[in-house]
Amino acid sequence: MTTSASVPAGPEAATVTGGTITDRLVEANERYAADFTDPGMDARPVLGVAVVACMDARLDLHAALGLELGDCHTIRNAGGVVTDDVIRSLTISQRKLGTRSVVLIHHTGCGLEAITEEFRTDLEMEVGQRPAWAVEAFRDVEQDVRQSMQRVRTSPFLQHTDDVRGFVFDVKTGLLREIDPA
Repeated sequence: MTTSASVPAGPEAATVTGGTITDRLVEANERYAADFTDPGMDARPVLGVAVVACMDARLDLHAALGLELGDCHTIRNAGGVVTDDVIRSLTISQRKLGTRSVVLIHHTGCGLEAITEEFRTDLEMEVGQRPAWAVEAFRDVEQDVRQSMQRVRTSPFLQHTDDVRGFVFDVKTGLLREIDPA
C-alpha cells in the first residue's frame, strides 16, 4: 500500500519543496494526464451500486471492496452518515444513473465518536454564526450504521431500498463486519 508518510506533519505540512501540497497534487495530475486515455465509460456504475462511507483517509474503498474504476458511485463524508446531502446523491444515483444497491460503511476508531454536537456551539462562538448542519456525532458505531440504513430505507426519494446493507470496517484488520439492521 502506498502512503504519504513522507509528507511532513505540523505547520510545514501545507508546503513541500517547491510549493504547496496542492501544487504537488496538480503536478501529479499532470503526470497522470500525460498517459491518460479516455476509458470510454459512462457515468453509470457498472455494478449498479452506490457506496456511502466515511471520508477517513485510512479507508481505501476500491482496494478493500475489490472495485475497479467505473464499478460504483462513491459518496463520502465525515462518519459515512446518511445526511440530506447523501440522500440527494443517492437519489440522483438511482433515478438518473441506474444504481439499485446501497452499501454503507462506517469504521472503527471514527473521529465522530470523539466529538459531540457541542462542536456546533464552539463554531458559533468562534465565527459568530451557527452551522445549519448537524455534526452527526455518535457513540455507538453499530447503532449509527443502523440509523443510516433506516434513513435510506425510509426515504421517499429513493426507488430501490430493498438491497441496503451496512458494515463496520475495522481499520486494524481491514475486514468488514456486517451490521444486522434490527
